[in-house]
Amino acid sequence: MTETTDTTTHGVELTAVAADKVRTLLEQEGRDDLRLRVAVQPGGCSGLIYQLYFDERLLDGDALRDFDGVEVVVDRMSVPYLEGATIDFADTIEKQGFTIDNPNAGSSCACGGSFA
Repeated sequence: MTETTDTTTHGVELTAVAADKVRTLLEQEGRDDLRLRVAVQPGGCSGLIYQLYFDERLLDGDALRDFDGVEVVVDRMSVPYLEGATIDFADTIEKQGFTIDNPNAGSSCACGGSFA
């Protein structure tokens, strides 16, 4: 895979709370060259799992959107699975972490980590 600057956009939304959390994490890392990459991979008890991680690369076919300085990148194969999905961040006594509300998920496992 090679790096490229030809990118399209995607339909993933990032809430303001999630964008603030990403900014905080990037500041803690001391990096301003990273993007939040969201991907769908085979696995989990329901068939597909989400992956969220920081990435400095832009690859052929990647789709990119900017949310007030926070770039979210999705690979070409994951775009259809994530169209219309919303990434949020929860910080409550019951749950802490990023959440993905995906209208394309027909079913999900009890842990919420995988979907079909």
